Amino acid sequence: MRQKSFTRGLFIYFCHLNNYIMKLNRQTLLTLIALVVVASLYRLLPNRPLGFAPQIAMALFAGSVIASRRHAFAVPLLSMFLGDLLFQGLYLAGLSDYGGFYSGQLLNYILFAGLTVIGFFIQQHKAWQIGLGALAAPTVYFLASNFLVWIGGGGYHHPKTWEGLMLTYMDGIPFYTGSLYATAVFCATFFGGYAFLKQASLKTA
Repeated sequence: MRQKSFTRGLFIYFCHLNNYIMKLNRQTLLTLIALVVVASLYRLLPNRPLGFAPQIAMALFAGSVIASRRHAFAVPLLSMFLGDLLFQGLYLAGLSDYGGFYSGQLLNYILFAGLTVIGFFIQQHKAWQIGLGALAAPTVYFLASNFLVWIGGGGYHHPKTWEGLMLTYMDGIPFYTGSLYATAVFCATFFGGYAFLKQASLKTA
């Protein structure tokens, strides 16, 4: 029941974005749509490196670029939701071993939404701020997500002790390393591509 309520709440939230989306200029709208779709499809790629996904960079980009802070949260959340929806469809069709919706998913969405807040403090034209955000966001996610895994179920079957927590973090290092590389690569792609589109738009105006 909780999972159904969560999914329904996300759907209602995305429906409320309609008025905001209609106010976006065509270039910004197409950019955001492309980011969401490509990031969602990217998550379906088989054998990609552990933790190497664009969602953290997308959260930073949305927090930095989208003027409405309330709607900035929608970009990474929508990307996550569409990806999970695709996973669920593949699972129901017998093409995947695991579904898109799972226990504890709400906390994961909240964590990704929280990373958007870091993007609020990034000025899109300052490379050092982008780099600092690309380091801070995966680190925050690594610390918070593994702590929640540990406190919620003993983290990878480790005991709820200090040693168990440290072992949980050790187990999560491959994901953390992949997310650091991914966030750096995708931040450069998102922020760099957006700056290029803005300059091209000014030249053709």
